[in-house]
Amino acid sequence: MTHTQTPFPIIRKRDGRLTKFDRNKISEAIFKAFTATGKVDKALAEELADGVVEELKEGLRGTVPMVEEIQDVVEKILIKRGYAETAKAYILYRAMRNDIREGKSALMDTVEEILSEPLEEAPYRLNSPSAKMLKIASAASRSFYLSRLIPSKYSEAHKNGEIHIHDLDYYGKTVNTFYIPLLPLLKDGFFAGYGRIRPPKRIATAAALSAIILQSCQNDMFGGQTFPSFDRDLAEFASQHFDDDEETTFQAMEGLVYNLNSLYSRVGAQVPLSCINVGTDTSSWGRRITRAILRAIHRGLGSGETPLFPQIIFKVKKGINLSPTDPNYDLFQYAVEVACRRMNPTFSFLDAPENITLPEEVSYSACGGRIGKNHCGDTHTAGRGSLGTVTVNLPRIALRIGHNRSDFLLDSFYAELERSLHLAEEVLLHRFEVVSHLKVRELPFIIGQGLYQGSKDLGPDDDIGPAIMNGTLGIGFYGLAEALVILTGASHAASEASQKRGKEIVKFMRDRIDEFSKKHDLNFVLLTPAGENLPGRFARLDFKIFGDVIGVNDKGYYTNGFCVPADTAISAAEKIKIEAPYHEYTGGGHHTFIELGEMPDDIKAVQRCICDMAESGIGYGGISFKLDECVVCGSTKIENDACKECGSEEIRGIRRVSTFLTPVQYLGEIQKKILDERAENKI
Repeated sequence: MTHTQTPFPIIRKRDGRLTKFDRNKISEAIFKAFTATGKVDKALAEELADGVVEELKEGLRGTVPMVEEIQDVVEKILIKRGYAETAKAYILYRAMRNDIREGKSALMDTVEEILSEPLEEAPYRLNSPSAKMLKIASAASRSFYLSRLIPSKYSEAHKNGEIHIHDLDYYGKTVNTFYIPLLPLLKDGFFAGYGRIRPPKRIATAAALSAIILQSCQNDMFGGQTFPSFDRDLAEFASQHFDDDEETTFQAMEGLVYNLNSLYSRVGAQVPLSCINVGTDTSSWGRRITRAILRAIHRGLGSGETPLFPQIIFKVKKGINLSPTDPNYDLFQYAVEVACRRMNPTFSFLDAPENITLPEEVSYSACGGRIGKNHCGDTHTAGRGSLGTVTVNLPRIALRIGHNRSDFLLDSFYAELERSLHLAEEVLLHRFEVVSHLKVRELPFIIGQGLYQGSKDLGPDDDIGPAIMNGTLGIGFYGLAEALVILTGASHAASEASQKRGKEIVKFMRDRIDEFSKKHDLNFVLLTPAGENLPGRFARLDFKIFGDVIGVNDKGYYTNGFCVPADTAISAAEKIKIEAPYHEYTGGGHHTFIELGEMPDDIKAVQRCICDMAESGIGYGGISFKLDECVVCGSTKIENDACKECGSEEIRGIRRVSTFLTPVQYLGEIQKKILDERAENKI
């Protein structure tokens, strides 16, 4: 076929570069547009391409055409010839290509920003050369998933802030948190690196192997790694194999703490996000291990610094450790004492309504996540984990139906909320479908060695779907307090009516999500998310749409989940009373922290607060306070940014951000603002 010849040999691209004109690209684009509408006609595409060239010849008269001008003419010709549907498909394709180009440009800007970070920040664990390479890879992954893998409906909802897809950089690569079955690994040994590790013969070796296990798990995945019953698993093995004394046990646990604050995973980019549950084993070895790990946290690192990891979660249960007559009451008292110095441990409450219904002790991760009922297999925490989380923006929903209106119907809010929940459901199903087709050999430790429930009979080239279906798919929510301001005029901390409405909203979400689980035979759960800087992102995006809304986005951030807003002056008892009912609805995870302002010196008062949590139905929580300490000597006696003990001005501040302990110098502006407001309205 002879095609119309073009009078212009070159065209100008968007970036100004000149390139050779290729008529075939026009016919290919038109053919793709026809194919998208169900009309496969190569000859017609060629004919229309000739029409585009003729139109350009007439209109440009010898000048060098721009790419956009050529695309405009393609659209014009398609519409002129009566192919409106094909023109629409072409416009959508053009928009998609533009998004990809913009994504590449944004990615390059991100890479430049990462590489130009100040060198003096390099010692921090997230700014090493290896970490910078990981950041670049993460940025590229996010760009790829949003533009190429995730359907546009979901990626647009994420980008505009209706929802937030957590851990986008790992979207199609792996799973999230994992609760590690420690005992079988100690009994049978395991493969790590290039060889097999034998079962340990000393408590110190067992502790060292525990750190290696945590590191190996984190190299397979993103998120935190948790030992759900560290005291019981290690005690059972120790009682049969070791004859170490109490001091040797302490040294082993101290070594574990040192390792978990220095043993980097993810190619040297991050220490394992480690969590250890203890407190309910009443055997002599179980008590010894619990006391030793608490003592190691209490003592601190080499100069007395507060360890950031592992997060110790002390399980509180009536008849075991809550009352003076309970066998582990002394350990509970000591756990509170250590928390008053280090903000670690935190506490889980096994008698809480959502926890007591399970057939075995529930365990938590550091972010407040929990693993509950299983629609696909055994209800055991060990060997399961979270597969991913999508968070819905509650204030956006309330603003959409109630902004500057007094006549909106509450039914409209629930209809919009249900739509957002279904959107999150669809994203999680898509993510599950993608990840379930990964091969066992791609997650060699947690799946390849049969650690994940349902993975023991899988071969290296099998899909991991039969195993990870035992995990959970989390739907989180942000900004209940701000949404209630729109719907009722006040947050749940300021009005009984708002509190009632808040519980109705969260129960509504829980009911819908339980329906998702039954419909798909998967473990959908409702939770309060942690670990990402979401509060500012949602509020910032909503400001662009709705402007400055007093009491909602004017602070620059939204409140996490059902938590009481940071700028609310409230007592500990009131905060516990308000937040406790929501723990029962959020089966995928929750947290309540009491802000004390300064380091507490009244340990008994703090213990009463923890006991109040246990009696009120809180599932997981703890205390927060301003913790500043000398890097040189570890003293907390700081005045005018200097140590009163040794005079050093090397001071490290540590704060609890959401649920994690974080050095002050690495906090964002929004995080600092939230912490300042909490401190100002301290309990």
